[in-house]
Amino acid sequence: MTGGFFYGCDGQALSQSMGACQRVPLFSSLKGQKMEAVVLGNVTLDILCYYVEDVPRHDSVPFGKVVIGPGGCGSNVAMGLSALGVSTALVAKIASGEVFSLIEPHWRRAGLDTRYVAVEKNADPAVSVGLVDRCAQPRFIHTPGANAGLTVDDLDPAALAQQGARFLHIGGFFGLPGLMDGRVPGILDAVRGLGIKTSLDVINSPHLETPGLLWSCLPHLDYFFCNLREGQRLTRLDEPARIGAEILDRGAGAAVVKLGEKGCRLESRAFSTTVPTEPRNAVDTTGAGDAFAAGFIAAILEGSDSREACLAGHRASARIVSTFGAVAGWYEPS
Repeated sequence: MTGGFFYGCDGQALSQSMGACQRVPLFSSLKGQKMEAVVLGNVTLDILCYYVEDVPRHDSVPFGKVVIGPGGCGSNVAMGLSALGVSTALVAKIASGEVFSLIEPHWRRAGLDTRYVAVEKNADPAVSVGLVDRCAQPRFIHTPGANAGLTVDDLDPAALAQQGARFLHIGGFFGLPGLMDGRVPGILDAVRGLGIKTSLDVINSPHLETPGLLWSCLPHLDYFFCNLREGQRLTRLDEPARIGAEILDRGAGAAVVKLGEKGCRLESRAFSTTVPTEPRNAVDTTGAGDAFAAGFIAAILEGSDSREACLAGHRASARIVSTFGAVAGWYEPS
């Protein structure tokens, strides 16, 4: 692991009281502790505005509510896994200062293992501003900040295996410039060679139009996640079943195309089916896909098959969309 200053909290202290957790150099505080899942991905401070239908170019637009909290695909999935009882480590980079001070208490509350989070003194903060409409759909503008410095050098497969890791998830793949250098397939191959399952989720990005690097990752992935729009841009196909089949044909162990209120399409060696979800009253869909991934992975680690894992993903997603913000649903009564 390279770069920055590393901090962590003792998991036992976290479960008793946030106030009892002291920020200390993580390698001393967490040495010897085991982890089940590892998430490599981005961290942002989300500033979410409700409800905004349109933004005229030269006018100001009032809105009624703002929520400021942790975001980013990597952090969201890691916090979800931790909330679901999976001992989870986050591999990420975050700028020191106000953004770190705002996000870190949420990590502590979740009991997240932060031994591989690098707090960078000279990096810009990563911030996402979301305008959420009355259909609960967000539109984002964002700056990558410290996330731009995250690379495969921040991941040590042997160290993860020694700590007992059973699953590696890469979140927000196309939103991490440091992973675009062609080395991710090799690190995935090394991880799987140590008996660790792998998954990857993409985000909407111009990189979807030139997916050569992603194609080379697929043979090293047990599970691949995308939503319908991402899948359409990636494969230039329209139907969820055809999108999933294309991903499967290119080497992934299973493909999950998330369809929002319609559920998801699962394509694997064992299943070719649409897995429906229950109707839900959504107030904000920010983080819904990340919650799905967390629920899915947690179920796989418990021994579920991929269809059962999709149902677990739907249940996790339903918790998140019923509250404002990307992670609040993990801590509010369901």
